[in-house]
Amino acid sequence: MTKNLKLGVLISGEGSNLQALINACNNSNYPALISLVISNQHDAKGLERARKANIKYMVISHTNFNNRDDFDKNISTALLEAGIDLVCLAGFMRILGSTFVDLWKDKLVNIHPSLLPSFKGLNTHSQALRAGVCITGCTVHFVRRELDNGPIIAQAAVPVLRNDTEESLAKRVLEQEHHLYPLAIELIARNKLQIVDNIVKISDLVTNQQDALVSPTLK
Repeated sequence: MTKNLKLGVLISGEGSNLQALINACNNSNYPALISLVISNQHDAKGLERARKANIKYMVISHTNFNNRDDFDKNISTALLEAGIDLVCLAGFMRILGSTFVDLWKDKLVNIHPSLLPSFKGLNTHSQALRAGVCITGCTVHFVRRELDNGPIIAQAAVPVLRNDTEESLAKRVLEQEHHLYPLAIELIARNKLQIVDNIVKISDLVTNQQDALVSPTLK
């Protein structure tokens, strides 16, 4: 099939969500392809993932610029020159400025390791454990100026276990991120959603889960 949606992926580190998107795009039925990977870190392991997948990649280091606007402009120029339709933040550890966010409005998505609007910012798993919640998870959302804010596309819930540490909880949430991000991108690529009053409405939605997700469960 024709892969119509051209993705640009921004990374800073390991790139495991990038790999999840690479794997999805390798499926002949998946309606998107990754055209460009940009990292702000020269040693990001995700760059090797892009190289192995024969995806064009580049490093645009934030340390080479005197201010955030110039850094953002260089990233945006690279994305525009590559003909990118949708920008995917995948562990990109820089806050993008309002000019960039506004330019790419509704064409810029992020995955965050919590059930937004709970636990914004960093150290989300520590926040969840300190709050004593029974369920956490991950969220894919359109990006707006406010940090970790914007119309929610998809979420996956993960139970918090009695003996969880930040590391064990992060591992299980990350597994769901790898499923959720490609799903959310596919919804966009297939024109299955629209934003109405800053809320995502999904067409042809099919779900087998009508009941509440309850945690903990008893024997």
